[in-house]
Amino acid sequence: MLRTIEIKQSVFANNERDADGLRAFLKEKGVFLLNLMSSPGSGKTTTLVKTIAALRDELRIGIIEADIDSDVDAHTVERAGARAVQLHTGGMCHLTAEMTRQGVDALGVENMDLAILENVGNLVCPAEFDTGSAKNAMILSVPEGDDKPLKYPLMFEVCDVLVINKIDVLPYFDFNLEAVTERARKRNPRIEIIPISAKTGEGVDKWCDWLRRAVKEWKEG
Repeated sequence: MLRTIEIKQSVFANNERDADGLRAFLKEKGVFLLNLMSSPGSGKTTTLVKTIAALRDELRIGIIEADIDSDVDAHTVERAGARAVQLHTGGMCHLTAEMTRQGVDALGVENMDLAILENVGNLVCPAEFDTGSAKNAMILSVPEGDDKPLKYPLMFEVCDVLVINKIDVLPYFDFNLEAVTERARKRNPRIEIIPISAKTGEGVDKWCDWLRRAVKEWKEG
């Protein structure tokens, strides 16, 4: 008799259990894990460098860099002053909770307040998997266009905060900030939206304020 196995359902169910376990572990250790997602080229690493520079005297920061290959970004954030580990996904376009746990184990949770997972660069697969993070964030850069909440709704639905990067080039692109805000909030009324320029530093203070609050609430809650 032929057996049919619903692999996708099983994979997601197992991942949710792993994610809940990792979240509970990090809560016990007082470590806030942020899952940071975006398309390639959105400015994730540049944003992280600015974030580390602004917060490294207040928070003990570690970065988990996930890429299909290379360790360029891990070296970049390490030079900026954060502990860093590199995860190679072997061709996979997303991270599971178990893969994230391996990164957390390699990074270490002692003397750590804030761990940021720089997820694999795309707007589809990473949104489908709970990594065990306390919060999800995404970066949308101005050159990508303001239609992304229409094309990739799940990404906006699962994120707690949307960072709109590269606002310094707004005059040169057909990007409507009000439109993307309306579209994002239609998908997720609770999403917080923070426009920044990682290049010039504009708005980075508001992003860092959000991180400070989130870490504090996680530790005290």
